[in-house]
Amino acid sequence: MPTAVWWVRRDLRLGDNPALTAALAQGGPLIALYVRDPAIVGSANIGPRRAAFLLDGLRNLDLQLRACGGALLLREGEPAAVFGQLTQEVGPLTVFAQAEPTPYGRQRDAAVARRIDLRLIGSPSLRGPGVVLKADGRPYTVFTPYRRAWLAGFQAGEALPAPDRLPPPPEGLTGLAIPAGPAIETAVAATAAVFLPGEAEALRRLAAFAAPGDGRLAAYATGRDQLDGAGSSALSPYLRWGMISARQAALAAREAAAQQAAAEARRGAETWQSELIWRDFYADILWHFPWVIDQSFDPRYRGIRWSDDLEAFEAWREGRTGYPVVDAAMRQLAATGWMPNRARMITASFLVKDLLIDWRWGEYHFMRQLLDWDLASNNGGWQWAAGTGTDAAPYFRVFNPVRQGQAFDPAGAWVRRWLPELRGVPDKHIHQPWTLSSEGQATAGCRIGRDYPAPIVDHAWARERVLAAFGAARRVEQVRD
Repeated sequence: MPTAVWWVRRDLRLGDNPALTAALAQGGPLIALYVRDPAIVGSANIGPRRAAFLLDGLRNLDLQLRACGGALLLREGEPAAVFGQLTQEVGPLTVFAQAEPTPYGRQRDAAVARRIDLRLIGSPSLRGPGVVLKADGRPYTVFTPYRRAWLAGFQAGEALPAPDRLPPPPEGLTGLAIPAGPAIETAVAATAAVFLPGEAEALRRLAAFAAPGDGRLAAYATGRDQLDGAGSSALSPYLRWGMISARQAALAAREAAAQQAAAEARRGAETWQSELIWRDFYADILWHFPWVIDQSFDPRYRGIRWSDDLEAFEAWREGRTGYPVVDAAMRQLAATGWMPNRARMITASFLVKDLLIDWRWGEYHFMRQLLDWDLASNNGGWQWAAGTGTDAAPYFRVFNPVRQGQAFDPAGAWVRRWLPELRGVPDKHIHQPWTLSSEGQATAGCRIGRDYPAPIVDHAWARERVLAAFGAARRVEQVRD
């Protein structure tokens, strides 16, 4: 009988793991294998904080496996070659792994499947990429009809139980130690107070978020837009690495909705489920249209004449734009590797619409910084904010950074947390401190242009500029048609 291999990828958990369950069903020895792929490990796309979170998650998974009688085998190399070597050591293999929607993941899996028996079971999505289609077989490119079709065909079923015991791996296998080092440990320490890696922490957070009477899930429909993140589930890094499954999250939402008597509370659970469906939608877009990685989905906006203002980009990246809501978000990202979704929309809109900088610059920066970075969701979110994507915000929707701050951080507590230089600024002026008089600035201990920068761009002027740029691109495309 071939040896079963659970190829650990973005499913760092034992519970509700279809690939692991299928591998165990084959019987016989089990190898739990993680492959450090040089194409990924050596890429500049993965920042040190996300790498640290992953490695700590692998250490946590290894401890779980050992408690059940198994262990995590770590090998490094091109995956097809790693499996070829493993076949020489233990004989024929049947490899079980969850499917990946990314272009590289699909190419990698095709190469591995030419060498060994690879069975792709499940995916990071609730409903795998390519499953939800129109009646004529074409993919959806607008979220609302996609959501209707998704809901009509969704059957959650029951979460698969975590195994109590695991069969031991074949004797004599040796692997690498999970890497650690000063830079990695420092990155972990910087985020430990916010996100602790591991399945147990993910389940604890899910239970706390969805607990009856807790209020966060019940109020999620409106609370998720709070810039302090208090209304968020803060589960995105765990979903990204599969420390919890999307099905576990969806089941928790449904159970919570069923227990709520108030319509508003049920709406919170339904809104959260919609956020999970957005993840599936963007994975589907990437699956069917992989070229969105490099260009705008909407062809009308591929010819936009972007500004290449490096100084403005650096000010945005470092939180020095002079707009508190933008700067607080970017400093939170730099410090923790995370920020709430509303902050992501605001900062993305500001970069594209106020600074007229190519959305791909911002997308790459988020790629380097976010703990929960996911190619499909990051690309989809940026193209939505830029107005260039499928089902995107209209190009003429330009977030006003002052009004966004006033709406979602009205007292300025979140801004003051990340911009301590503004602590003395009164609530009335916290989102536009440049409107303080000279005397008011002196009293607040915050001189604009010295202690905190003046706005690097006038929002009203910037709005007219970006509308003109998008309008020009649309006219050029119409002429081509």
